[in-house]
Amino acid sequence: MNIPFLDNWLRRHADDGERDGPVTAQDGDPERAEAITELLSECELLRARAKQAGLELDDSPGSLSALDQLPPRWRDDPEELPWLGNDAGLYLGTVIVRTVPGAAWHIWPGGHPVVRLASGREIGVVEAGLDWAVNGAPELSHVYAEAAEA
Repeated sequence: MNIPFLDNWLRRHADDGERDGPVTAQDGDPERAEAITELLSECELLRARAKQAGLELDDSPGSLSALDQLPPRWRDDPEELPWLGNDAGLYLGTVIVRTVPGAAWHIWPGGHPVVRLASGREIGVVEAGLDWAVNGAPELSHVYAEAAEA
């Protein structure tokens, strides 16, 4: 997913302004890593919908299971559905990055965020979030469990 404001942020923080590879949160700069995580963890729409359903998202694996149990009322709004799915993916990535040792955000040119695990495996969390929002599968908690085992 292309995130225009993220492209601007990446350009300002790239070493030479023309990176061919990803901007990563594992480049030895903990402040940049935290800035990337904070930026991608906002997920305002998802957090608002969860709160309306009585669920407080605390960036824990348990909150992913709780999200999986929510009735998918967002599917009734085709305009909101992709935004909520994007937020769900970013939230999934946030939980993985904050709780799975060695996991970090990588932002590919064009603003496409993925989570890279210590094993080197990349997880397309935005795609997983969109699939979850549209189809209910894979469940966010299952994607997390696979990442935690890797």
